Amino acid sequence: MTWLLDPRLADCRRIFLREVVLGANIGIHAFEKRGPQRVTINVDLFVPLALSTPKQDKISEVVDYDFVRLAIRRRIDAGHINLQETLVDDIARELLAHPAVRAVRVSSEKPDVYEDVEAVGVEVLLFKESAQ
Repeated sequence: MTWLLDPRLADCRRIFLREVVLGANIGIHAFEKRGPQRVTINVDLFVPLALSTPKQDKISEVVDYDFVRLAIRRRIDAGHINLQETLVDDIARELLAHPAVRAVRVSSEKPDVYEDVEAVGVEVLLFKESAQ
């Protein structure tokens, strides 16, 4: 997790969702196209403290977890995805579109692809300025 040491994140709060497990239509192999398979998504959002420190203890003062969960679900529900790279990039771009989010890390794992491998996956870390 050396990315946590990036100086662009020094003044940020990290908001995360761990182990979001969904059925997704994803993959390029014939056996993956027969129906949904388990996918585990992990997300870290980095929001400047100035934009995520509530003064009145109201949800409107922070980035709501529901926003993250719904972004993941929308991409999964949008239809078949060939590559995990496409999945994490699409989710990351949507999350970065939030005006308060400075950076995002998204990972995806497919635990059922190979019987002798715990999971196969990809991860991306994007900063708002690099996502254009």
